[in-house]
Amino acid sequence: MPRAARTDIVQPDGRHVHLYGDFASAPAGYQAPAMPNGVYERRWNPLRREWVLVAASRQARTFLPDRADCPLCPSRPGHSTEIPAARYEAAVFENRFPAMVPWPPAGGSCEVVVYTDEHEGSFATLPASRLERLAEVWTDRYRELSARRGIKYVYIFENRGEQVGVTLHHPHGQIYAYPFVPPVAASELARRTGACLQCELVADELKGRHRVLINEGGMVAYVPAYARWPYEVHVAPRAHRAAFPDLSPAGRLALLVAMQRITRAYDRLFEVPMPYMMAMHQSPAAVIEQAHLHVEFYPIMRERGKLKYLAGSESGAGVFINDTLAEESAQRLRDVLDEPTPSPAAGDRP
Repeated sequence: MPRAARTDIVQPDGRHVHLYGDFASAPAGYQAPAMPNGVYERRWNPLRREWVLVAASRQARTFLPDRADCPLCPSRPGHSTEIPAARYEAAVFENRFPAMVPWPPAGGSCEVVVYTDEHEGSFATLPASRLERLAEVWTDRYRELSARRGIKYVYIFENRGEQVGVTLHHPHGQIYAYPFVPPVAASELARRTGACLQCELVADELKGRHRVLINEGGMVAYVPAYARWPYEVHVAPRAHRAAFPDLSPAGRLALLVAMQRITRAYDRLFEVPMPYMMAMHQSPAAVIEQAHLHVEFYPIMRERGKLKYLAGSESGAGVFINDTLAEESAQRLRDVLDEPTPSPAAGDRP
């Protein structure tokens, strides 16, 4: 399969920038911001048996700048940003304030994925052409990062909204390449003993139908019966696919279209931009067929003007309390779900 159209640039501090698709060169006098010095370590928690990342320089990261100072917008004369281009379609760069660095003892990588050069909007408002480009970006980054020595898991995710700690409003997501399999992924993978559990879960939801939001283009979106967040939604291909690149190009776009329909429904639900976390779960690096690709959305509003907080039971004991019924949440989301657009292809139907 041909590689995505990509232009690679190395900044003076050694960080890489990848421009996808068409772009215009940075204006004369562009000066790249430099990565600050910091302490990056992995520390082992023996009680929980999990790694904690120490990244002391992140306290100084850019925090909710004015639009004129957005570091993800195209560069212009007199104003340099993280992206050395006066115009671009999509961009990826190594985070200037990472949680991990490629060198020991941290040994990982943190990338920022900028969906568009347009400052306004969100994943929900991306046009079809930018969705296609983003599918190419995610495919390319997963392949490259998972092939790196020492990388065990590639995690594609998005945080949206100040309520979940977002510090930049420009539409973007992130990719962490961990030198270990993180606890949530490890716990899911440990449940696989024979038949694929995620395949069974999708089949059960389709059989019951009460919580299904989308079933088209080879993709299924549903509110799981065991949802921890009031309007949690999972999106998965019906056919077993271990990782995002294992979908056909049409299947990747079908997944993003389904994801976008969910985010648009979230914004309509309470008539405000929904703050959420999006997490893509897939196979660890260099492991074939172990996982079933799926995307989980955690929207943090439980009702109009009310947030779902992770309080004592959730944070201290690890036991979530959901104040809603999954079946009722599914119906409320179906009521605000937009009509499907014509599918570019049949996706990856089994």
